[in-house]
Amino acid sequence: MKARRKKLASAIQIAVFLAIPAVAVAQEATTLDTVTVTGSRIKQTNAVTAQPVFVLDREKIAQTGVQSVGEILQQLTAGGKALNAKFNSSGNFGYPSDGGGIGAGSAQVDLRHLGSQRVLVLVDGIRWVNESSASGVSGSADLNTIPLSIVDRIEVLEDGASAIYGSDAIAGVVNIITRKKFEGVEVHTYYGEYSRGGETTEASLTLGGGGERFNGVFSASYYEQKRISAADWEQSAWPEPGAGLAAGSSAIPQGRFTFCDPARPVGSYGSCTPSEEFFYDLALDDGTTTPVWNPADPSAGTYHDFTGADRFNFAPYNLLLTPSKRKSMFGSVNVDLTDNVRLHAKMLYNNRQSANQAAPEPIFVGPYAGTGGIADTIMISAANPYNPFGIDLIPGQNFGWITKRPVEVGPRIFNQDVDTTYFNLGLDGVFNLGDRSFSWDANYVHAENKAEQVFLNGYNMANIALALGDPTVCAAVPGCVPLDLFGGQGRPMTQEMIDWIRTRQIDSSKQVLDIASANLTGDLFGIGDRMAQFAAGVEHRRYKGEFNPDPLRQTGESQDSFAAPVSADYDVSEVYTEFNFPVLASLDLSAAVRFSDYSTFGSETTGKLGFRFQPVEDLVFRGTYSQGFRAPNLGELYGLTQFGATLVDPCGPTGSPVVDTTDGVSAGLEAACVAQGVPNNFEQANTQITTFTGGNPDLSPEKSDSYTVGVVYSPGWAERLSWSDKLDFELSYYHHKIDDAIAPRDIQALLNACLAAGGQDPALCSPFTRGSSGNLNPPENFLDNLATIETDGLDVKVNWASPDWGWGVLTAALQATTVFNYEAVDIDGNRSQRQVGWEVSDSAIPRWQGNLQLGWKRGNFDATWNVRYISAVKEDCGNAVISAVPGCLNDEGVNTLGSTTYNDVQFGWKDAFALNGLKLSLGANNVFGKEPPVCVTCSLNGYDAGTYDLPGAFWYVSADYRF
Repeated sequence: MKARRKKLASAIQIAVFLAIPAVAVAQEATTLDTVTVTGSRIKQTNAVTAQPVFVLDREKIAQTGVQSVGEILQQLTAGGKALNAKFNSSGNFGYPSDGGGIGAGSAQVDLRHLGSQRVLVLVDGIRWVNESSASGVSGSADLNTIPLSIVDRIEVLEDGASAIYGSDAIAGVVNIITRKKFEGVEVHTYYGEYSRGGETTEASLTLGGGGERFNGVFSASYYEQKRISAADWEQSAWPEPGAGLAAGSSAIPQGRFTFCDPARPVGSYGSCTPSEEFFYDLALDDGTTTPVWNPADPSAGTYHDFTGADRFNFAPYNLLLTPSKRKSMFGSVNVDLTDNVRLHAKMLYNNRQSANQAAPEPIFVGPYAGTGGIADTIMISAANPYNPFGIDLIPGQNFGWITKRPVEVGPRIFNQDVDTTYFNLGLDGVFNLGDRSFSWDANYVHAENKAEQVFLNGYNMANIALALGDPTVCAAVPGCVPLDLFGGQGRPMTQEMIDWIRTRQIDSSKQVLDIASANLTGDLFGIGDRMAQFAAGVEHRRYKGEFNPDPLRQTGESQDSFAAPVSADYDVSEVYTEFNFPVLASLDLSAAVRFSDYSTFGSETTGKLGFRFQPVEDLVFRGTYSQGFRAPNLGELYGLTQFGATLVDPCGPTGSPVVDTTDGVSAGLEAACVAQGVPNNFEQANTQITTFTGGNPDLSPEKSDSYTVGVVYSPGWAERLSWSDKLDFELSYYHHKIDDAIAPRDIQALLNACLAAGGQDPALCSPFTRGSSGNLNPPENFLDNLATIETDGLDVKVNWASPDWGWGVLTAALQATTVFNYEAVDIDGNRSQRQVGWEVSDSAIPRWQGNLQLGWKRGNFDATWNVRYISAVKEDCGNAVISAVPGCLNDEGVNTLGSTTYNDVQFGWKDAFALNGLKLSLGANNVFGKEPPVCVTCSLNGYDAGTYDLPGAFWYVSADYRF
């Protein structure tokens, strides 16, 4: 019986919860030393624990063909949207409401679609420092700070574990185990390239060795990934696939001019009325070098009414793949001080240099800009030598806005430089009391992640205001010259003008984590032929975060988003204990409890229960119940920023006016819009609505209840047969419910609900006000404990290995996850648009995701074939800037993103060319060049970069030489 359990344990340790390419299959039984498996602090020999854990070793990591921890984990079938190099949004979208910043250039992991902030990242069982990326104080770890060359294996616990590890471990835990025992020298080189470019180069050198009481590992690595332009793919070359210029920006190189002339007769085109419905809305004719103005008939001069055909295509300036360079050094040392006490130390330095790019910065001046800042208040003087209209343009009187995109300035560029340092020093040891054995460890960790972002080709709004105002005032300021927003491309800005308004902005941020911890685990007493076991420990952590936006952002003088500085810290002290009782020969019960005391909100106690039942040799039932919590992080508590949310105003979507009271007012949407003061023929001026967002110092922690129930079946009748050497099955059901979830309101859903309720409901409509033009004023949308999130689903695993048939050994492994339900409801009763089978806000929750791996191995040769499947999802075309596009022209008003299948292949040759220790690999991910489905509501590049691969195949070669 015991031997059989160990065989099952060995198989499942390799095969359980495997949701990535080239996964391991069952192996022969081995005698296991006691080890700590993620999900428990108790050392044990049984790898089939009460909770599901996936283990991926270096060999299987290499078979994925990717070169970063983030890319590997984002292929989990249990994963969700997480930041990666395919996201190009930097400061041009402002700052998300969670206070964590954009995270440009980082890579994160999401489990169960619950967000990266609800996944705890550990390195060797100890928390990793959160990322900064120079745009906020984040609650998520950047996996790009951990080079793949130092990784021995990755363990993923897809179960709540706050009672074991503390805050953040709601959706699961990722534990990255570093290399500690290594002998010799290993040189690794890698080159890969997408069909549209984006060359990837990686090289690493690892050295290891030691003596009887000492061993050490040193690793140095370099990684470089080059950019791919959005212009290189038709789907990403336009703001919205199928919409053409209609979805483009109203900030155009020729300039857009919306104002009225008090001299015009009331009721005539260009006249001034409180409703602003007769305002000019003009664009300068192409080819104009000297504007000619006729107020009675602008078309008689060099102007025409602005239409969708005038809009600007900003998409080709974006990036489909962002560039990144990473350099790192890592060292690990273990010294046996005595036979029972060991000193261990680890050090890491990692530098990342990455970049994002966007179209040339547009200039918006006037109240229609809706920034809530200086731009809304700028007055343009009639005395400006370039003003062709001959009148003062004054906000609140006769001025809507002027928009101008000076392409001569060049694209916006955001360069990030991020340094991560990590130091761990500790002791560990063992001792015995009678026939009971114990292990202990004590650790101190200091880690920092600090970043600087340099933003090029942005503008100083205070300087723009001076340059558009009274020329005599401008002349009195050194360097100021009058600004020409009126000449279009035929009369571009002079270098003197550009130098006066252009500014180089530098943002920086820093996160510091200090940890002191001690743990003890061992035997309590015997129950039958096994021992009851325990673990107990204490931990103290201190978090410190800083965000220092450029002074122009802080004063509101930046044309880019406003941001306020953050400098704060908090500490937490914790104590925990954990027990495992083998109450029967076939039944283990486990329990854990943790007490956490925070300097910010007070204390929290969480518990966990589990069971493992093996009624027969081939079968294990297991389950857990976990209480979890997530403390609000520093960004969520104290951040204050702006976010340029893409918000479709139902009262006037681009190209589709709703209000026309000349024939009466229709019940429903038109009546709600009229009630809010929307004038006739209104179209929203800009779909990127500035929203004031940020933290809330009164936040409480999130609380969660999670449970898992599973069965593992490893039938003896399928072992060592002519057709099967090993066969394993697993089913695991999961359920998570989070109360008091920290979130902003879904601003689009709230606006839709407000108008559906008549436009005047105080609970639904309080964030929304409108200017006299009908345009939405910047709403406020701060964080609060707003939501309840609930999700459940099922994981299915099947693994098979053949005997050696002479011509090779075959393996097959299937992992599939189905999500039964995902529901988020806020305190107002509004249900989030995000649900199973739907694409919302650049994030999909497919009903099914699956991976199938086929493997062959004979001697020194091996091959793998991986098939990755994502089921179809739908999106609401009403969330698109332009809804009348291919895919949306149906009665349901939805676009279907069809099911997608990717195929990855790899061929390997060990001891190549008879050189012992040389391994060569050749492979291709997405070998057939499958393109991602069209997404009309996604904010950039026409597809969901968190769910789908880049278009086209990725080919690679690698060489590893160990001696």
